[in-house]
Amino acid sequence: MDYIFYDTETTGLKSAFDQIIQFAAIRTDENLMELERFNIRCRVMPHIIPSPEAMLVTGVTPQSLVDPNLPSHFEALCKIRAKLLSWSPATIVGYNSLSFDEEFLRQGFFQSLLPTYLTNTNGNQRSDIMRILHAVKIYKPNVVSVPMGPNGKETFRLEFLAPANGYNHENAHEAMADVEATIFMAQLAMDQAPDIWNTMDRAARKNEVLSQIIGLQSFALSERYFNTMHNWLVTFCGIHSKNKNKIAVFDLNFDPVDYLSLTAEQLVEVLNNKSSKPIRTLQINKLPIIMLADCAPEGTKALNIPEEERESRINKIANNENFSRRVGEALALRDSGYETSPYLEKRIYDGFPSRSDEALISEFEESNWEHRAIIASNITDNRLAEFACRLIYFERPDLLPTDKLDSLNKWIQSRILTENIDVPWMSAKKAFLEIENKFEEASAINKSRLSEIRDFTTERVQKISNLDKY
Repeated sequence: MDYIFYDTETTGLKSAFDQIIQFAAIRTDENLMELERFNIRCRVMPHIIPSPEAMLVTGVTPQSLVDPNLPSHFEALCKIRAKLLSWSPATIVGYNSLSFDEEFLRQGFFQSLLPTYLTNTNGNQRSDIMRILHAVKIYKPNVVSVPMGPNGKETFRLEFLAPANGYNHENAHEAMADVEATIFMAQLAMDQAPDIWNTMDRAARKNEVLSQIIGLQSFALSERYFNTMHNWLVTFCGIHSKNKNKIAVFDLNFDPVDYLSLTAEQLVEVLNNKSSKPIRTLQINKLPIIMLADCAPEGTKALNIPEEERESRINKIANNENFSRRVGEALALRDSGYETSPYLEKRIYDGFPSRSDEALISEFEESNWEHRAIIASNITDNRLAEFACRLIYFERPDLLPTDKLDSLNKWIQSRILTENIDVPWMSAKKAFLEIENKFEEASAINKSRLSEIRDFTTERVQKISNLDKY
């Protein structure tokens, strides 16, 4: 299967309230030889104030964000989707993509009325080179050189990691340059740690992960938290009763006797305990780092437990189906307190559209703006209906009825002009505060750039303030 390596540059860190401004991808064959590449930039959407810090990091200029020669966000997302579909099926992979770029891509599709789950449908599967390198560091520590970051701790940030391993990464935070650096690190892992690469490549297929978890008596589970690798020797102990991608495992450093008779409600308390974690969770669709028990790294606590006792603990759990069932119920109970967000952007996982709405949004993508305005009035999913109106507002506001146009004018003004600094998006006020905080200690070059960003933000504020006068 081919690979699609990709990266995004964005206006900030919050996938629900920021946006992609550059998307770059390279398709390779199974040996990581390049076959084709794709690169696109787009304009910033009218309701988004870019983070000044993000603009400093990426080097994006205010002028490029409003360049009329660039496609709109909607047009860019349509082109990205078309390109990815033309390259499918493939393993779609980035660097820290499962936590960052993937969410931006999904949000971009969601807010553009495009099918949200492209990366794990149409025969595609997902992977993440950063997680593969975590595994390489644990199990083949001499293969990858992990440098110290500015805080004096080991860092896997690509702009530091790639140069530490011999790559000239002068254009870090430019999407195509980051894709090339990601492929370089992937090639290093494939060539120098092929066993780890192949194991993690199989982990991209969630059904294989589940079969391994259930089929093994015990296995080593690894994760990186707060710049430190952690390893556990665990055994399967339950599946979320409503989300089959979420699995529970029991840390064999603990004696299960203390937990086997607990009710589902009591097990929720165990799951929520931050100081002690006898039961851990993992998601089989997010590339868990799983290896055979015999490979458990030195220092894994359960290795201090005599093998006979570990086997006894495994058997006590395996032979107690009611315990596994209650654990699955506990996982569902813990997630049942979810409250619907007041913001449409945060409702991406609040359910799938109906078949009739799916047909309408499919038609929306292929239609002209006049017909899209008609389609928008027939969509029944409140989230998608509002996003449809926003898209029309951004592209052809003349097609909206006066009351809807007035409503969206007020919405965009409230987004940008709010005085509340606790809102989850970057408002103008928050941007000005960020510029002020950074300005005093900034270099001469960054002071000049911050001044440009401040002028750009001021212009956007003036324009939005006068919306109702047009």
